[in-house]
Parts: sequence; structure tokens; C-alpha cells
Amino acid sequence: MKFDLIAFDGDDTLWHNEILYAEAQDKLKELLSSYADGETVAQRLYQTEMSNLQYYGYGIKSFTLSMIQTAVELTRGKIQAAEILQIIGFAKEMLTSEVQLVEHAAETIRELAKSYELMMITKGDLLDQQSKLSRSGLGDSFRYVEVVSQKTQRTYETLLAKYRIEPQRFLMVGNSLKSDILPVLALGGYAVYIPYHIIWAHETVDSQHVGHDRFYELEHLGQLPPLIEHLVVSL
Repeated sequence: MKFDLIAFDGDDTLWHNEILYAEAQDKLKELLSSYADGETVAQRLYQTEMSNLQYYGYGIKSFTLSMIQTAVELTRGKIQAAEILQIIGFAKEMLTSEVQLVEHAAETIRELAKSYELMMITKGDLLDQQSKLSRSGLGDSFRYVEVVSQKTQRTYETLLAKYRIEPQRFLMVGNSLKSDILPVLALGGYAVYIPYHIIWAHETVDSQHVGHDRFYELEHLGQLPPLIEHLVVSL
């Protein structure tokens, strides 16, 4: 058996991402500290993000609009234009920050690209995700790049049909059980879960254990090539 396609999530699977959101949220808490405590700011921001997903989707731009809305609401419209510009500045820092690869990402991707067709499947803003992939130095290793609005079973089903890949010959690697793992397993594909030390509350699921014979959990990306070699030999 040989996988026809191996796909990777981008954010917090190949490069650090959630830490940028955490840092921006801390800056927002400080900016609004005279109006609300940090916990209140965080809770209101999360609620605003959830209500805005249907309008703006995922990504830094959506996050920025939610930060601005949260600031206006918590200050009851008293926030100054200069402070809104500060929030926009937080976003620009996120968008232009150095792309920092997670441990073992570069060597793992380049090694697997020698034998397999690779795809990146990620949620978020198209321009931002394309920019991060380009700045990561990994872009040449991926034959396909798909930026999607959601990662559901239907999303993966559509992508596999588009590239004429049978689910049992597809492997997805990611850090979110909700978005990267469970939908692929439901289709009959293989999934490798590599947890990240920070995870957005929206991406958490009730169970941290998935009982499935096509599910594998690793500590880091460096363990992926040996696992794939084992699967190819044993399946």
C-alpha cells in the first residue's frame, strides 16, 4: 500500500500560529484594562468571534474585526480612533510576523515530498495563508494547496473527489481533532494527530481519545516518516 496523497494542516501543524492570537489578545486586554478585566475581555472576544464566523470566516482579518467590535461594545462606544488604529496595528504585526516552523517540519516535509504528493489543507484568509506558505520556505514541496472556509466531512469528501483520491489512500496530518482528524476518519481515511500546546477553544472536542484503527497520535512531526514507512509495509 502506498498513499496517493498526504495532506497537512498549516497553522500549528507546520508553523506556529495560535501564539500570535494569544499575544494580540493580551495586547487587547491591556488596551481595554480601564474598561474591563482581562477575563471579561477574553470571554467577550470569544463570543464575538463565534457570532461573526458566519459573516467573516476564519483568519486574522476576521479576528481583527471581532477585536474592534469587542472594544467598541465594552467601552460603550467611548474607544478613541487612535486606539482602534492600535488594534489594526496588532493585526498588521500578526500578518507580517516571521513564520516560525514547528520542530522537524522542514526536514519532514522535504523527505516525504520525495516519495509522495503533498497537499496543504487549511482554513483562513486566502492571501494570508498563501503568504505564510511562501514565507515558510515549504511551498515548493506541496503540489496542491487548498484554503477552505470549513473543514468538515463534506469538505474532505469534495476535495478527494476533485483529485480522484480514494479515502483509504489518503492521509491527513493536523493538530485539531475537530477539523483535521474526525472528518477524515469518518470518510474512511487515515489521520495523524500531533497536538499543539495551545488550541483555540472553538477547535476542542469533548473526547481526547479517538478509538479508531486508522488513527495515530505522535509527539512531533519527526516521528511521521517512520510511521508512514511502517504503514506502507504493514497494511
